[in-house]
Amino acid sequence: MSDIKKYGKTKIACYLGFVTQAISANFAPLLFLTFYRSYGLSLSELALIPVVFYVTQLIVDLACVKIADKIGYRVCITASEITSAIGLVGLSFVPDLFSNHLFGILICDVIYAVGSGLIEVLCSPIIEACPFENKDKMMSLLHSFYCWGAVGVIAGSTLFFTAFGTDNWRILACLWALIPLCNVYNFVTCPIEPIVEEGKGMTTTQLLKKKEFWLFIVLMISAGASEVSMTQWASAFVESALHVSKTVGDLAGPCGFVAFMGVSRMLYGKFGSKVDLSVFMIISGALCFVSYLLTAIAKIPVMGLVGCMACGFSVGIMWPGSLSITSKAIPTGGTAMFALLALAGDIGGTLGPAVVGNVSQIFGDDLQTGILAGIGFPLMLILCVVLSRRLNKKKTNKQ
Repeated sequence: MSDIKKYGKTKIACYLGFVTQAISANFAPLLFLTFYRSYGLSLSELALIPVVFYVTQLIVDLACVKIADKIGYRVCITASEITSAIGLVGLSFVPDLFSNHLFGILICDVIYAVGSGLIEVLCSPIIEACPFENKDKMMSLLHSFYCWGAVGVIAGSTLFFTAFGTDNWRILACLWALIPLCNVYNFVTCPIEPIVEEGKGMTTTQLLKKKEFWLFIVLMISAGASEVSMTQWASAFVESALHVSKTVGDLAGPCGFVAFMGVSRMLYGKFGSKVDLSVFMIISGALCFVSYLLTAIAKIPVMGLVGCMACGFSVGIMWPGSLSITSKAIPTGGTAMFALLALAGDIGGTLGPAVVGNVSQIFGDDLQTGILAGIGFPLMLILCVVLSRRLNKKKTNKQ
């Protein structure tokens, strides 16, 4: 018991790590209208900010395959908090140093995206390596902190802007940077165990030669696409369907979505030991399918909002659950496995919203038709989980 207690600081550090990632991913998009007005940026220029953020994160996912084990987890995860803090603080003054303000924003965007990518790849295996009894529960609880971080940054920023005005956004950027800055101490001092013994982790080549690993790659792509396809378009959908302001749209759309996603992850974190993870994933996939369908075909706008919220609840377990299923099936996957899974999830998170957006455009900017195109992602996830269960049964029978 005392052994487990000493890893409490590791848990707190990783929880705050995911809160940091949520701040990095969600703060700048809240300022798009401010950047548009203050810096005279076009919509196409503003669209570069999330693109550069996620491309940088993808590059970091790939880089972690090679560098994390060589440099060490502690150095890399501590660097994630430092770069996140530097990027957020830099956002408050770096854009003003350049005549091309977008260039300054993108510099900061890349810096905190590096931190976000490191957090995404490393926090999960750090928790997986700790001697906790129920890893599925711990993984779900860990990932719930991204949701609470997202709710916090959206709601907290909205309240700050209401109280002090959007002109003071630079002060808020520095305030949000205090979270990763304080968390540096936690990662420097907490116990961190290797995910596998030195020299025993699988290489990228070994993983890619393993047929079942490709099933888990598709599973992660499906999880990422199911989650991000809805959350990326939630605000626009709520604004257009309910005819409300952007503030209300943000709070009811993406903020409501991630709140329900966080509830789902916390519930599994509390009661997960009583439920078969793969069965829960299949049920979640089915609920996600129904949610997409309801959102897409609802004639009453409020029912579309209900579908959006239900989708948030349904996708909660998908990302952490996919990681847990894979780590159980391939226990020696090591850093390379978690990095490639994070990469696959990000690919899904990039692919899904693109499908929804392009289909919407083809059908005359009809967002509901675009969302209908996303129902294939939860179906693909269900198929992958069913196949993984069959593989697991075959392995068990052979033993």
